[in-house]
Amino acid sequence: MIERQTSHVISTYFAPRGRKRMYALGMHLVQLYLNPTDKLIGIIGEAGSGKSALIRGMFPGLDLTNDDDGVNVRPLPILDQDDDQRFFSPHTYHLDIRFENGFTQMSVLADAILQALHRGKRVIVEHFDLVYPILHVKADLLIGVGEEVVITRPTIFGPTPQDIYDNVYKSLPYRLMSHTAEDLCELCMPPEELERCGHGDVRRGFLITFPDDRKPNFDIMELEKKVYDLIDQKLPVAYQDERHVSIGGRVHPCTGPRIHVHNTEQIKDFHLLYHFIHDPFNKKYLLLGCVGKDNLEKLAKLEADLEAHLASQMMAGFDEDI
Repeated sequence: MIERQTSHVISTYFAPRGRKRMYALGMHLVQLYLNPTDKLIGIIGEAGSGKSALIRGMFPGLDLTNDDDGVNVRPLPILDQDDDQRFFSPHTYHLDIRFENGFTQMSVLADAILQALHRGKRVIVEHFDLVYPILHVKADLLIGVGEEVVITRPTIFGPTPQDIYDNVYKSLPYRLMSHTAEDLCELCMPPEELERCGHGDVRRGFLITFPDDRKPNFDIMELEKKVYDLIDQKLPVAYQDERHVSIGGRVHPCTGPRIHVHNTEQIKDFHLLYHFIHDPFNKKYLLLGCVGKDNLEKLAKLEADLEAHLASQMMAGFDEDI
């Protein structure tokens, strides 16, 4: 395990849009990459990218100091470190550099992080890229959240926090567009299809899945036209609560209500594949959508990749039968 992590450079995962799926990914990352000796964990990503959900999955029970439900923990625990011998002193600290810098100088935050590390504590730092130029200490584990979740164990040769930031900052808009377009598709579906649909992830797009008991009963081209109409209406998109998003004042169930564009007009170059893909192994029908430039080429490539994957699974199953 240690040898594998020593040679590890960088790994990339789809950044799921649902909160529970982010929790599950966080648990997976901990099992694969976190060492007991890792003390400084750097998290990088813009607001609404799902950093908090990922942290909760990685460190269940940790109090996040920027938690909306906690009305921002005060005093900030890492700035109020007690004697190391105190029985109930925290083992793990969390802080959001972008938020805390509005109240505390960056140099004070950096000193508090160093003090906690010196005492053998673990520190999880959101927006690590902002404090790194003053801290001058590389993270044991560095995680970026954008369209994808990027995880690396930096060396003196990189990657740097700025490298990770540049990666995830450029990709996040595609994730936000994809998620909002996905929810617009759900709004325009027949209610009976909406009740049974699930979700999947593809690069710069989305999958809506349907159980294999019957093929979805709606016209995809007509669905796409309805979604384009909602995009053209320039509807505001806003967080409603932890289970709902508001689109043009219409409340819609959503497991990632913060991961959206602010207005439907921000969705660019939306397109659907005009037929359902059947996955016989997982017993599902798939509706495939994309956003961003060159989306028709992307749809064709994604469809080809999916069909190649299904063909390989079929051959594997055939070989096993032999």
